[in-house]
Amino acid sequence: MTDLSAFPITRKWPAAHPDRIQLYSLPTPNGVKVSIALEELGLPYEAHRVAFDTNDQLSPEFLSLNPNNKIPAIIDPDGPGGQPLPLFESGAILIYLADKTGRLLPADPATRYQALQWLMFQMGGIGPMFGQLGFFHKFAGKDIEDKRPLGRYATESRRLLGVLNQHLQGKAWLVGDDYSIADIAVFPWVRNLVGFYGAGDLVGFQDFPEVERVLQAFLARPAVQRGLTIPG
Repeated sequence: MTDLSAFPITRKWPAAHPDRIQLYSLPTPNGVKVSIALEELGLPYEAHRVAFDTNDQLSPEFLSLNPNNKIPAIIDPDGPGGQPLPLFESGAILIYLADKTGRLLPADPATRYQALQWLMFQMGGIGPMFGQLGFFHKFAGKDIEDKRPLGRYATESRRLLGVLNQHLQGKAWLVGDDYSIADIAVFPWVRNLVGFYGAGDLVGFQDFPEVERVLQAFLARPAVQRGLTIPG
């Protein structure tokens, strides 16, 4: 049996199945990227809930795996060379899982880099901008009298949706017919923007029919439906 005792995080979240990928996460837009990918790939894994309400992410055990105290993070007991691999940052994890299985990233080098560029578009643009919009629209930021920050993030979020909408015309997914980790990265954030954040009217989401079309196709996938609820 695989021994993960060298990883302090397993003292707080013991591995019932140490031979499986250990996922430490929450069902947030960043967290579900990895659970959806794992479900799509059919990789055996064990999910552990990192509860923000009790500051699990600040515990020494979690920080031993991710010093940046963010979810998600994983330990793959069967990493490169058969050695356990700890990994954080959702984008890095998605690339790793795709490379490990040879799936969810196109084999053609040019198309692969196109998928990676849209993954980076999410990491550098959609995630930070939609997240800030959510803060100023739904959470503590809504009480700030100065509405310029909200306006700034709403305008930028709308611009990013326009980029997506234009690109998706005539395409099934972000990279043509190839469903990839780029879609898995982008569309949980779009879902969160119009759902949990309730910012659809604020950004004029009805003006982006191509984004809505692909979002619905994404949400119809059984692996996506499962991954959106993990960890429970």
